[in-house]
Amino acid sequence: MTIGVLVVDDSATMRGLIGAALRRDPDIEVLGFANDAIEAREQIKKLNPDVVTLDIEMPHMNGLDFLEKIMRLRPTPVVMVSTLTQSGAEITLQALELGAVDCVAKPVGGVTVQQAFADLTTKVKTAAKARVKPYGGPTAPVERDASYRASDVILAVGSSTGGVEALMTILGNFPETCPPTVITQHMPATFTKSFAARLDRISGAHVTEAQDGDRLQPGHVYIAPGGDAHMEIASSSHPVIRLRESEPVNGHRPSVDVLFESIAKLNRRSVGVILTGMGRDGAQGLLAMKKAGARTLGQDEPSCVVYGMPRVAFELGAVDKQVGLSRMGPAILNLCAAAESQRSAS
Repeated sequence: MTIGVLVVDDSATMRGLIGAALRRDPDIEVLGFANDAIEAREQIKKLNPDVVTLDIEMPHMNGLDFLEKIMRLRPTPVVMVSTLTQSGAEITLQALELGAVDCVAKPVGGVTVQQAFADLTTKVKTAAKARVKPYGGPTAPVERDASYRASDVILAVGSSTGGVEALMTILGNFPETCPPTVITQHMPATFTKSFAARLDRISGAHVTEAQDGDRLQPGHVYIAPGGDAHMEIASSSHPVIRLRESEPVNGHRPSVDVLFESIAKLNRRSVGVILTGMGRDGAQGLLAMKKAGARTLGQDEPSCVVYGMPRVAFELGAVDKQVGLSRMGPAILNLCAAAESQRSAS
């Protein structure tokens, strides 16, 4: 089935680059263009696109405000087009919270049409399969579980498309006594530090972008940096983070499989969780964790933006139980507490 796309950008040059990149894929049809939110609103009504690519900075109404209106009134898969800067990262993360499926970076420097937006078609195809929901406004503050007792059970989480919303929902429930938690979320390098800071503001735990040599501690959450390295956990006696530069795995760097497989080798009590995302990264690693004695959870299909990674893991037999996003935070803490109790009793 052909995927119809509306391109929204105030730059004629950028509209041309995006259109050319999309037309390289025979499964995608560019239905039209709009140079601002007013024109885009009319084009969406007229063309009923499967996916919208949306610029953040536009005249009359910025992309964030327009995105919120789309997600409230006519939920449609949206891929944001962002600059790879710190301020661009902050705004794009807000867009992902509002319901945008994914983001792509605007090309910089003298790149060719072939180089520009190299991963755009893949993200548009993923977006077309995404389950988008109406935006219901900011989430209400949650009451954190103050009864959870700190332990050194390692919690490992992997996520991709839709992971920003999922991780904010889950970590918003986390108390300051949460288990040492390591997360690989597929995300551009310039975004992960800002994302960790956003999570730190809403969570009872201390959330940071991981650094090589960090020792895992209760009450701390470590986000794998995007870019050049995979995050692994080494040493079973005093687990530390190692950032190792190597080739992508499953097309990703950092890879969820690499993180999960490193934990499976530690011979420690652990819990593995695989969340929304396209593809299969993390499925084999979660299976390795389960075979090594870890307890495992997968996000269920109805609550996933893209039921890809959790589906493959479930079909492999790597998932003990599937859980909806709204119940995932408490379910994780319960599983970690059970793992700690089992160790204390043995």
